[in-house]
Amino acid sequence: MRTRTTTAAVLHRVGEDMSIEELDVAPPQGREVLLSFRYAGLCRSDLHVTDGTIVGRLPLVLGHEGSAVVDAVGPLVSRVEPGDHVVCSFIPSCGQCRWCASGRQVLCDTGAGTMRGHLPGESWPLSGRTGPVGAMCQLGTFSQLGVVHENSVVRIDASIPLDVAALAGCGVPTGWGSAVNAAAVRPGEVVVVLGAGGIGMNAVQGARAAGAREVIVVEPVEFKRDASHAFGASTAVSDAAAAREIVLRLTGGAGADKVIVATSVVTPEISAAAVDLCSKGGTVVITAMASFDEPALVLPTAMLTMLSKTIRGTMYGDCSPSRDIPALLALYQEKKLLLEELITRRYRLEQVNDGYQDLEDGALLRGLVEIA
Repeated sequence: MRTRTTTAAVLHRVGEDMSIEELDVAPPQGREVLLSFRYAGLCRSDLHVTDGTIVGRLPLVLGHEGSAVVDAVGPLVSRVEPGDHVVCSFIPSCGQCRWCASGRQVLCDTGAGTMRGHLPGESWPLSGRTGPVGAMCQLGTFSQLGVVHENSVVRIDASIPLDVAALAGCGVPTGWGSAVNAAAVRPGEVVVVLGAGGIGMNAVQGARAAGAREVIVVEPVEFKRDASHAFGASTAVSDAAAAREIVLRLTGGAGADKVIVATSVVTPEISAAAVDLCSKGGTVVITAMASFDEPALVLPTAMLTMLSKTIRGTMYGDCSPSRDIPALLALYQEKKLLLEELITRRYRLEQVNDGYQDLEDGALLRGLVEIA
């Protein structure tokens, strides 16, 4: 199999835009899969790489939420075959480590190297003018072609449109799972969701599907507050203080049963507000990212001890990609999950920086890059 070429969006330095350039793509080896990417979602995590909040080896093809068609496979691949439609999982799942074996694929040991750029075995399928080029989360979906490990793809029903399917690779399961799995929302509960972007809006959907009595959204951007009602929000307000008044009135002063933090970043002020909104015995789930070097949670522990409050984090909404991506897409097919409505704007690959500017400006629920 010959070397191919691809056009991709590459980040060379923190603080700069991605450059659109041509790269060489080596043929897939062993358990590697050559993908023809079709759609890629604009997730804030990529923006966190460009601003240095998430540190990765550069240069790096960004993009970790996407859908594709399998172009070719290495000789040891068993999960997919050419022509299959797949959704990319930004956490690979080997199926053999203690985490995968216990049903917690999101903690798979092979996910430890997702920002190093290379595939397992230090394989570097992409190369450019400066040498090897990495791929974010071992995917790099902002590219026409890419080589990934078979552990990073989930085969889906070919009848599902690939544009909406792309969203099931990150934002949808992360948000949905934050409510359904991590927060374990139960029927009749009062839930607050801080942030109504691509993740927060799906946390709203998950909380409502789990039977929440009230879902209160806290979001400073007006158009997102307005949009949240279609996804299941009971009330949408601009700040935590307004949400607190509503929650105390609804609960007779008790507070929210569950609070989900899905803001663009986590700060000490946001985490403190989330804990303050939470009732005795309630749970705060932190889904949003912050720098590894800056504390974003500074609280008196007596508040947790005496009031039995729980604070926990979640990656991927505690989802197991091989199980939950098809399950969520089945809900979409049954019209029990909104996906098209999440897509605010569509972009060509060469417009990816414009898309991220729109995201930073608060103009998107989810932007979608049309690759093919």
